[in-house]
Amino acid sequence: MFSILLVLSRAPYVKDFFPLVDFFKVALVVHVDLSVLVWFAAFGGLLWSLHGTQRLLASGWAALALCAAGTAVMAAAPFAQAAAPVMSNYVPVLDGPVFISGLLIFGIGCAFLVVRAMAAAPAVGIRPDGAGALRFGLNAAAVSAGVALFAFAWSWLALPASLDGKAYYEVLFWGGGHVLQFTWTLLMFVAWLWLADALGARAALSPRIAMLLFGVGLVSVFATPVIYLAYDVTSVPHYRLQTWLMRIGGGLAIAPFAAATLYALFTAPRPTPEQRPLRAALAWSLVLFGAGGLIGLLINGSNVKIPAHYHGAIVGITLAFMGLAYHLLPRMGYARPNARLARLQPAIYGAGQLAHIAGLVWSGGYGVQRKVAGAEEVLRGFDQVAAMGLMGLGGLAAVAGGLLFIVIVCEALWTSSGSRS
Repeated sequence: MFSILLVLSRAPYVKDFFPLVDFFKVALVVHVDLSVLVWFAAFGGLLWSLHGTQRLLASGWAALALCAAGTAVMAAAPFAQAAAPVMSNYVPVLDGPVFISGLLIFGIGCAFLVVRAMAAAPAVGIRPDGAGALRFGLNAAAVSAGVALFAFAWSWLALPASLDGKAYYEVLFWGGGHVLQFTWTLLMFVAWLWLADALGARAALSPRIAMLLFGVGLVSVFATPVIYLAYDVTSVPHYRLQTWLMRIGGGLAIAPFAAATLYALFTAPRPTPEQRPLRAALAWSLVLFGAGGLIGLLINGSNVKIPAHYHGAIVGITLAFMGLAYHLLPRMGYARPNARLARLQPAIYGAGQLAHIAGLVWSGGYGVQRKVAGAEEVLRGFDQVAAMGLMGLGGLAAVAGGLLFIVIVCEALWTSSGSRS
């Protein structure tokens, strides 16, 4: 719902008549938090629960209840209370008691989730089938999420009382937000390897090498407490070191994992009808994540190339999770997803997002600013209008692909529920 509002409030011609243009930044806050923070944490919770032991099940149920309640409050907050949108990086907020309460409840639920994920983590071991490497990757992601929560808490305790508004939330979420990017990337690597294995592809990485690469991503996370100890959270070195940590440490494992996954994709045997959705999701995940990385190299200034970069990366992770969801549904006792629709869905979602970010990059070349809508965009000339039009059409196609994923998954859930009853 919020993504539809965002696309319409930025599309040429429509934006000038759209009655909720002033709602753009409010919708942007909730859209980002739901589509990144909530969705990624939820899928991480699914994977940690599947691979964990039976220890601390009560903590797992508490995590699910708290995270669901917090998400519901955040989604309802724009309609329950007028609050100023604060476009802080990684975790934007509506600066009002309702939204902040929902975010806090969700954060407490995540703490229960991460504690349970680490306490219930099984022994890893090096196994020839690669299962040990996947387990190590999931354990590494859980540890990374724990460090992120630790960084959020440290920033909150160290924040000076004089800060308020955007400066307050920017500092609060800067350190932990960077670490969360490691967590999501590690989970994506797990999804890539899992999908490649489900396609019957030959592994381009041995289990030992895969575990080494997971370890590289994890070791970088432990530089975060050192940065906190060395520099005040409001200092320029703290700000810059967190950025360099993500650029250098976060990027080391990406190229080997991507190259190995590409190799596996091209050398995999001809997919069966049930495997085609997995192949499509994996292929589009690589395309979007790669496009996001390349766009990141083109960023100069504060324009819409920045959201193009992170939309590519975020959607690359999302597509990997979508494909893994299709693979896991029948293994969790639910019906197999509709093969035809599940094969089309990644293409609709991926192609739509590719057009969306292409329009943003094109617009960024003309200096169109980020985080603005309506008349604030100041589109001049046919080229700028056409670029943002491409963004709008691609965004609507991506929204359709996202909704189709929900339809496919819900159909599988309801079909199996009906058959069991």
